Amino acid sequence: MADFLTSTHRDRWIFTVQDLVEKASAANARAVQALQQHGATRVEIQPDGSLAYPGSENGAPSKLPEPLKIEEELFIRRYYEHKIQQVCGAFSFPNKIQATAVLYFKRFYLSWSVMEHDPKHIMLTCIYISCKVEEFHVSAEELGKGIQQDHQVILKNELTLLQGLNFDLIVYAPYRSLDGFVLDIQKWADAAKDENVSQKILDLQSEAIRKVDTMLLTDCPLLFPPGQLALAALRSANVQERAIDMEKYLRGVCERQQQKHSYSELVGMLNQIAALDTYRRGSKTHRQEAKVL
Repeated sequence: MADFLTSTHRDRWIFTVQDLVEKASAANARAVQALQQHGATRVEIQPDGSLAYPGSENGAPSKLPEPLKIEEELFIRRYYEHKIQQVCGAFSFPNKIQATAVLYFKRFYLSWSVMEHDPKHIMLTCIYISCKVEEFHVSAEELGKGIQQDHQVILKNELTLLQGLNFDLIVYAPYRSLDGFVLDIQKWADAAKDENVSQKILDLQSEAIRKVDTMLLTDCPLLFPPGQLALAALRSANVQERAIDMEKYLRGVCERQQQKHSYSELVGMLNQIAALDTYRRGSKTHRQEAKVL
């Protein structure tokens, strides 16, 4: 696997809050316009790249349904992101698969409105594709049967999802970075000859994994690199577990790895993640979110 610094994840899928505001607004506006012009929002992408709206042949009806607001779309996306985690948990998939599926779902709906593509179908397809990419074989039939859904909707939306992802399928999840930091903490603790910290570090890791699970349901993975998310999760978990001197450890990370960011800059970014994580779990909008940062 390529290094994160040279990956498409870093190059194409890390954004600013303003980027997310603009993308959500553009997708919503396109769906609203389609509803007004065609009386439908569900879209099919034609071979030439044009958009078709099945069921709109007779023109827009005299009375149109109320389109979703941007905030309502956000609530729907968050609901299905949580469902991805639930489905992956029911199948006992590794953390990497559910993280990849959630990131696929987030990336897809940067370009599309939930009014244009059914989020339930896209959710299932994200899980299916993530299993393929992570080489954890589960057929569409098995996946559909396991959650009592028609597997044909998965296969039908496979190409649509891949196009929506620009065929960028490599995802760097915070879990891998978290494992690396935990190993580093264990070595750091051994060097300090602290014999009582081993179990505390295991507890810290478990709590940090739960923090990452929650973090994936926010916009943090679209705004920050996975390494910073992992550090933020560890820092947050340590507030509860009190396993290590986190300030001392973070200073050591900056010194030993010759980070391009100073300690104060690193802490500033971790504070942003913590504030955004807490704020987004309150289901605030992108526009309100920008004020936090």
